[in-house]
Amino acid sequence: MNICRAINTILALVATRAEGLSLLNSKPLSRYIFLSSSASACFSAVLVVAGEPESCTAFEDAKRKIAPVAGKDNPRYLDYELEMKYGDGPAGNPRTRGMFVRRYTGDNTPFTFPEPRPIRLVKEWPENSPFEPEDFYRADQNDDAWFYSVPRLVYHIDEPAASALTQYYRKNIKPGSAILDICSSWVSHYPLEFPKVMKRISGTGMSKYELQANDQLTDFQAKNLNDDTALPYPDSSFDVVTCVVSIDYLIHPIELLKEVNRVLRPGGKIIISQSNRCFPSKAIAMWLKMNDRQHLELINAYFQYAGGFKPRKAFDITASGEGSTYFDPMFIVEAEKK
Repeated sequence: MNICRAINTILALVATRAEGLSLLNSKPLSRYIFLSSSASACFSAVLVVAGEPESCTAFEDAKRKIAPVAGKDNPRYLDYELEMKYGDGPAGNPRTRGMFVRRYTGDNTPFTFPEPRPIRLVKEWPENSPFEPEDFYRADQNDDAWFYSVPRLVYHIDEPAASALTQYYRKNIKPGSAILDICSSWVSHYPLEFPKVMKRISGTGMSKYELQANDQLTDFQAKNLNDDTALPYPDSSFDVVTCVVSIDYLIHPIELLKEVNRVLRPGGKIIISQSNRCFPSKAIAMWLKMNDRQHLELINAYFQYAGGFKPRKAFDITASGEGSTYFDPMFIVEAEKK
């Protein structure tokens, strides 16, 4: 089977909702639409694909950077042209195939973003952690590195949810902050201006290929936090830590939050965002048995047992607009270091 066709098929499949729901952005982006669209800014990168996933080279840095201006003037989308290169053997004559990836900027959308609605966290957890090892089992217990060996250049939440998170970050992360994005990927959902106005944006995540495609990061380290929760940064390095729709995949969340507390400066905060989508084969067992509200209470419990944080705040930041009945919900749990 043609290797590029196989990779494209995989990338399309992982964009589906859990349990085979409809494809995200299933309408094809033709070359004509891509090149003629005035609503999109674009740049190029390269993904080289050989016979095995581990032999894929990294995404190159973007060749042409967008100079973001005021949010109202930003494009709604950034379209990446990725060139998939294969057959580059000793005989030469490599073949290439282009593919397009669309990134949401969170600006100039038809959605509205109400003020965050507070959610009371009311569940009283016992003094000692009640969790058992089986609570963190997953249907797919195989090595996560295998699962993420092919870069997933897709969104795991819809555009309204991603845009709501971007707007929340803009209002709640101060300019000049040092930020760490854990469980990061090819997008961090930050506003376009963040690389220019923040002191530092670091990232750590499973896929080095996705991290290298993330043009908002100033530095990154690929790391499987399910194998080793130690964050590769000195104490008190960051003002803000973010984690986007990923805490449901962590099998040692309490230990990881202790590490987050260590790398945060006094008064720093972590912003955990969560929706209702997941890869069910990789989400922990107890997460799959809970509803949205229970997920927030569970995250609050993680903070309680990690220690070192002030009382947590939870918010519903779900976007509004036409068709909002079908929008993905978006929730925030925010905790400040003591």
